[in-house]
Amino acid sequence: MSTVDVVIPCYRYGSVLPTAVRSVLDQPGVDVRVLVIDDASGDGSADVARSLASADSRVSVIEHRVNKGHIATYNEGLLDWAGGDYCVLLSADDALTPGALGRAVALLDAHPEVGFVYGRPVHWDGSEPLPTARTMVTGTTVYKGHSWLRRRFMMGDGCITSPEVVVRTSLHHQVGGYDPELPYTGDIELWMRMALHADVGYLRGVDQAYYRVHGSSMTDKDFPAAGVRSLRQRLAAYEALLARADGMLPDAPMLDLRVRRVLAKDALRRAGRAYDKGRADVDPVDELVDFAFGSYPDAARLPEWRTLRLRQRLGASRTKALRPLVFTAAARRAREIYRVNRWQRTGV
Repeated sequence: MSTVDVVIPCYRYGSVLPTAVRSVLDQPGVDVRVLVIDDASGDGSADVARSLASADSRVSVIEHRVNKGHIATYNEGLLDWAGGDYCVLLSADDALTPGALGRAVALLDAHPEVGFVYGRPVHWDGSEPLPTARTMVTGTTVYKGHSWLRRRFMMGDGCITSPEVVVRTSLHHQVGGYDPELPYTGDIELWMRMALHADVGYLRGVDQAYYRVHGSSMTDKDFPAAGVRSLRQRLAAYEALLARADGMLPDAPMLDLRVRRVLAKDALRRAGRAYDKGRADVDPVDELVDFAFGSYPDAARLPEWRTLRLRQRLGASRTKALRPLVFTAAARRAREIYRVNRWQRTGV
């Protein structure tokens, strides 16, 4: 029976920790161990972790006396502790779906060239009981690692939320852990780094994890300033991956140019939306434009720049009133629907 080590970092999530731990311990067909690392929560979360460990010998606990931060905590568990055939990083506020580990392990056991496997996450508001998950695999796909990686450069974003991933532990130890220089996009860079060295498995038609979306969660679409930071951090992840590729990607210059173009287009679209919403005087339009031109020298040739310039000539109030480029909103919605549907079918 394959062994799976699950690392659960916890910072002040004692109230939901039992759900995460139980979702692992209830997995059939695999031999599991759980390590809860309490990062100096100071609110009783460590007491909850110790109680769980006392109730099941498969659970162990590490308690930090001082807060080390999420990256150091992740790496402590994944690199220093995990030693089973496969490993998982599961946030204390997320959970695995029934049978998730067995499904992933079946693919990994059958394909030694595959370094990690994922499926779809269920976005969940934290309510109990857990929503019903799809647990029947309709098919599997094995992507060549470099092909999967190149797709990420073509899209300019990630396609994994993290709790749905099961990794071959030997690969994790080979490539290293999360980059402390990438506190917000280290996961994107890590999956690409793994794809440099191994193929990628995807489980079709099945939900592999519950990803908790908190009521207070805020996306960068809600707060444009966060969008600028997100763009910078995404670019930093791609730059870090290329710096580590060390000749393994012959088309690295093309990939670098491609992702810069994608991110520049994203920045200019965000700037355009600020005019459409009458928020050009509030949202960081200048920062978005600076990012676009700073990351992609030919940004002036992009259609998004031409439509933004038209909005600027009309002015914020007239743009909002007239919406002369309303078709761009429809196109944007169509692109998003296509992207989501493709991701749901293929994982990329």
